Amino acid sequence: MANNLLKEQSLANRIKSLADTLAGQGIGFTDYITQLTYLLFLKMDNENVEIFEVESALPEGYQWKDLVELVGLDLVAHYEQTLKILSNQDNLIGTIFTKAQNKIDKPVYLKKVINLINNENWLEMDRDVKGEIYESILEKNGQDKKSGAGQYFTPRPLIKAIIDCVRPQVGETICDPACGTGGFLLAAYDYMKKQTSDKEKLEFLNNKALHGVDNTPLVVTLASMNLYLHGIGTERSPIVCEDSLEKEPSTLVDVILANPPFGTRPSGSVDINRNDFYVETKNNQLNFLQHIMLMLKDGGRAAVVLPDNVLFEGNAGETIRKRLLTDFNLHTILRLPTGIFYAQGVKANVLFFTKGQPTKEIWYYDYRTDVKHTLATNKLERHHLDDFVNCFCADNISNRVETYNAETNPNGRWRKFTYDEIISRDKTSLDITWMKKDDTQEDLSLAELMTSIQEDSNNISNAVAELQNLLANIEEE
Repeated sequence: MANNLLKEQSLANRIKSLADTLAGQGIGFTDYITQLTYLLFLKMDNENVEIFEVESALPEGYQWKDLVELVGLDLVAHYEQTLKILSNQDNLIGTIFTKAQNKIDKPVYLKKVINLINNENWLEMDRDVKGEIYESILEKNGQDKKSGAGQYFTPRPLIKAIIDCVRPQVGETICDPACGTGGFLLAAYDYMKKQTSDKEKLEFLNNKALHGVDNTPLVVTLASMNLYLHGIGTERSPIVCEDSLEKEPSTLVDVILANPPFGTRPSGSVDINRNDFYVETKNNQLNFLQHIMLMLKDGGRAAVVLPDNVLFEGNAGETIRKRLLTDFNLHTILRLPTGIFYAQGVKANVLFFTKGQPTKEIWYYDYRTDVKHTLATNKLERHHLDDFVNCFCADNISNRVETYNAETNPNGRWRKFTYDEIISRDKTSLDITWMKKDDTQEDLSLAELMTSIQEDSNNISNAVAELQNLLANIEEE
């Protein structure tokens, strides 16, 4: 066990070390991990042939054996042709190689990556070892501020806490309509696979239970490989490359877990024209929330990470919130602190709701007031959310007990509000705080102060961008 751990750490360190070398040559971490993904799949296909005597899943002439002996410009040319051929396949291979392009055009560095992969037998590693190595690479990629990859990476401790509250069950269908690198789907799989040893149920879990959607080809590649390395979707990838918001859901699901992209809809995207939506809006998060509400089966459950503006924005926002309160049981809102996402300054919440029951009361957990996390010195860990998960009472939410008390504990983090209290608020705002900030906390370090300033700056920039979009829409009208 100890030897496996050391080997895992050594390999992960070598992968990261090569990333630093390539960065010095202008090859970003996102480009590196993408090529690593393509080559890793080729190598594992070759191991299937040599070790397990399984027929290659790849076309003749475009396999690992055809690539590994080449050097120089011949290597680059054949690699690029291989990517082109494999991207046109219509199975798991085609998904992993979606719109694949070579980003390491210097033969010597492409050869370094190939040699690193060639020195290991990946299929002989435990699935968890392969998966943990790949997850660690994805996390490092999320930390790369230049690449902007952090927008695809939800903190894993937060995901695990959400899973512990939602508790997906074997036999249920799970969807993430903005899946990023697949963190929610993977955590749900890990939670469900421990529930049974029944062969048919595990077959359903591995190949039919999970569904992910993302409209970025690179992310679809990373997510597909992430799940594949954990033994999920070996026949077909559970991930598809498309825009979730373009059309009505064709299939309803039991559970939705998601962290939709914040900010405005990307330029060049198809205009949303959905007859099933409750209201028309250009707010990306409100559209994702509508889509998720419509994707759930009756009795289906959702946990969705959403920015603060979803809680208080008027017009379309108010319309959607009222529908959420009448047609769904919005039973819990977890208020998150800044400093836990790789995109700085994000103020977000997790909304937990069930379809088909009206909301009678909403329970809030304030994990924002006087909570300070940074990605460098005080990263969010799973144990930080233990109190919230305990308060959530996933076994039976009717057993919940407030920790807030107006007289004895006015700063209790766990508090409920009735439907009548919520519906009477201006614009049906769900943006509620009651805790008083402790002004006696220690002074910020210079680094923390700079981070705070940067977060404030980002918030102002985002607000200006939103105003510019609103003005542009008014001018168009």
